[in-house]
Amino acid sequence: MTKEEISKIDNWKYEKELYKQGINYIGGVDEVGRGPLIGPVVAACCVLPKNFKLDGLTDSKKISEKKREEFYDYIVNNCIAYGVGECSPSEIDEINIYEASKKAMIKAIDKVKSQISLEHILADAMPLRLDIPSTSIIKGDLKSISISAASIIAKVTRDRMMIELDKKYPEYDFKNHKGYPTRQHYDALNKYGLIDGYRKTYKPVIKILKGEKL
Repeated sequence: MTKEEISKIDNWKYEKELYKQGINYIGGVDEVGRGPLIGPVVAACCVLPKNFKLDGLTDSKKISEKKREEFYDYIVNNCIAYGVGECSPSEIDEINIYEASKKAMIKAIDKVKSQISLEHILADAMPLRLDIPSTSIIKGDLKSISISAASIIAKVTRDRMMIELDKKYPEYDFKNHKGYPTRQHYDALNKYGLIDGYRKTYKPVIKILKGEKL
């Protein structure tokens, strides 16, 4: 989808429909980190005020790292409430990444519920079993501003974790690939092996555990 096509999307559509029904506290939910070989999967839930405005806010993957950081600060300082949830690599290995993603989302939602009375959840392509109504939206991080805001919070939170890990293990260059399976990451694994935090059920990690090269 081009920038022009994205700019034509009414990303308040789902929120406005709910506002018409008298529903005001709407939580957008998204997760990041399904693909990386290391680290947690991180989810965020964010509730925006009706007058919220942030030009260029869309799916976090379509925004530069510098801009994401700027957006993150603006969102957390101007939203009604937000919460972050995560599932560890060991949880991912135990219950699989799909279930871990849902669990992280529910943790994020619960943190917001402890702050305000959430009335509805808009989730990015993930049906969730909750005690409040929810809507699963395909490509929700493009179509819902609340989900877009959540995607920024989740992405920046997880990226910051990888940057901290990079300080401890600079030879893996986590600050650049963020744990995703790039050639550069594979070369580091071939040379240095595994450290704590790798997802042991992921195929490249299984290969390293078997003594194979990537």
